[in-house]
Amino acid sequence: MLKIVPLGGLGEVGKNMMVLETENDIIVIDAGLMFPEDDLLGIDLILPDFSYVIKNKRKVRALFLTHGHEDHTGSLAFFLKQVNVPVYGTPLTLGLARNKLSEHKMLGKVRLKEVDPNKSVKTGDFRVSFIRVSHSVPDGVGLAIETPEGIVIHSGDFKLDQTPVDNRMTEMDKFVAYGNKGVLAFMSDSTNAETPGYTRTERSVGEALDMAVKGAEQRIVIACFSSHVHRIQQAINVAAANGRKVAIAGRSMKASVDIASELGYLTIPPHTLIGMHEVMNYPPREIVVLATGSQGEPMAALARMASHDQKHIELVAGDTVVISASPVPGNEKSVSRTIDQLFRIGVNVVYEKDAGVHVSGHAAQEELRLMLNIVKPRYFIPIHGEYRMLKHHADLAASVGMGPDNILIAENGDVIKFKKGKGKIDGSVPAGAMFVDGLGIGDVGDVVLRDRMRLSRDGVFIVVVGIDRQTSTIETGPDVFSRGFVYPKDDEDMIDAAKESVKDVLEAYIAEEIVDEGILKMHVRDALGKFLFKATKRRPMILPIIIET
Repeated sequence: MLKIVPLGGLGEVGKNMMVLETENDIIVIDAGLMFPEDDLLGIDLILPDFSYVIKNKRKVRALFLTHGHEDHTGSLAFFLKQVNVPVYGTPLTLGLARNKLSEHKMLGKVRLKEVDPNKSVKTGDFRVSFIRVSHSVPDGVGLAIETPEGIVIHSGDFKLDQTPVDNRMTEMDKFVAYGNKGVLAFMSDSTNAETPGYTRTERSVGEALDMAVKGAEQRIVIACFSSHVHRIQQAINVAAANGRKVAIAGRSMKASVDIASELGYLTIPPHTLIGMHEVMNYPPREIVVLATGSQGEPMAALARMASHDQKHIELVAGDTVVISASPVPGNEKSVSRTIDQLFRIGVNVVYEKDAGVHVSGHAAQEELRLMLNIVKPRYFIPIHGEYRMLKHHADLAASVGMGPDNILIAENGDVIKFKKGKGKIDGSVPAGAMFVDGLGIGDVGDVVLRDRMRLSRDGVFIVVVGIDRQTSTIETGPDVFSRGFVYPKDDEDMIDAAKESVKDVLEAYIAEEIVDEGILKMHVRDALGKFLFKATKRRPMILPIIIET
């Protein structure tokens, strides 16, 4: 039997992770992350719950990376701390991953194995071959996995760009060859399954950037994803062609430029690159700044420029900012806030889709249909997308003649079983999310998040009282303190009444010789909660502190 178990990336955009399992062996495809939305207070990162892999780690043979984006590699360091297996990827993918692993001080502790897309890797019951695909980061691959039950193809993130910037097109001939050989199951990227037609070529962005740079009378800042090496290359080419110097703003952008240049994926004309500290030494018409922050991240370079908090450059009216990216779902508010701040300064902001300064790295409907037709899978599993995207992709599969029993719309944790050529969803495993909060991983649960929401909404009310255990009497207090709780400051009567309500409930239970601290706290919380809601119609978090004297 072959099992395919998605642990992330289905019903959501991000934290992609897929498990393939036989009786004796497991391989994992990708180890991504998501960034938190505003309601996840204090959370830094969201990782897939890979407890199922940890539970079966004696069977895990390898992890394969399809490309270098963080939604596919961002949880790699956290995963390898628990399951240290060989990691296979193309040179740029491993270069970007190596940079992240170095931040966790893990280089030298992990096994990174560079793959040749023209060769295959045999590990346990699996043989994995690689198919080059065009995407918004170079060196992306799809995977053709030979299993005891048949061939499984994982598309990775892809589009069918006929004129890619690096001239490396998606290897359609390999997909055709596998389709003719016979494919058991095809897992395909669903990100743009709602978008009609074809995705525009990346080269069209270069033309739009050239127009933006030629039309800019002062400095121009171009913000994009730091891993979007094709976009960075085009921006550098345009800057050089227009006689401008290029400065890099943002730690991750600088790291990507350094890695891609070192590995030969990025070509920078001589004397084009300057340091950020040199920007003010040149006339504004001679400067292009490549910056992080296209998603409105508050600490990224663009947001800091918008807030006048970037030490090397002060944006002024007449400067131009090009946001060469579309907001990832959940980031719309942050992006809008940054754009608003830029307009307040008087900056010319180029950001609408109509401006042509961004194209997607994912295949649209007609490309997805074409892939289904040439791969000709027995079973189709849409992956990488929110549920509606998976459903739209499933509808595309139906439109090219696949039967409903052969289209498996799964969710994270579902176990897809294949036996003797038959496939079905049968059972599930744990597949939620792990939250990273500072140095803590997975220790922030629903209760903590709920408490943080309450604190942010209604504040906290603290009651301190000292009880003499010998005489069973209230020795000091009750005293009350509040943080973030709104009440009339001159309403001393209400505060006195709150103290009295606490005193009354404590004396009543102490009189009955109930002195258990937990029970007393519970009754103080209940009594004070009812009093405050009646007086203010608010429900702050109440923290009773009982001190034994």
